Amino acid sequence: MTRPQNKKDMELKAIHENCSGCCTCRLACALENHREVNPGLAVLRIEGRFPVPGDYRIHLCDQCGACAEVCPVEAIGEDEAGVYRIDEDICTSCMLCEDACPYDVIVENKRTSMPIKCTNCGACADVCPRDAIVTV
Repeated sequence: MTRPQNKKDMELKAIHENCSGCCTCRLACALENHREVNPGLAVLRIEGRFPVPGDYRIHLCDQCGACAEVCPVEAIGEDEAGVYRIDEDICTSCMLCEDACPYDVIVENKRTSMPIKCTNCGACADVCPRDAIVTV
């Protein structure tokens, strides 16, 4: 699947029924955004629900803005494409954004102590072998 040319028109969508739990998406996220082979830096989660119901759930950032609402220094703002981004020059690493995220997909980069979140890059969708994550 090819990404839309205008990121304003791009949204990530999870099709949970297609997910095999391979976590290729997490690796692609870490490589694209941090240039590291470290799925721990991925800002999406794959939840295995076993033994019952025996499936996987994909947790993605939907750019809801809950993180921006709680930031005490306004370090998280929405860009022209509708993506919330963290300004590391302003961020104090209080991690209130991590606590506020309803999808538990803002994580702390343990090397920098800074929060990291989805930039809507679409790398996860580009590599998913089963189209469990797609761009719409």
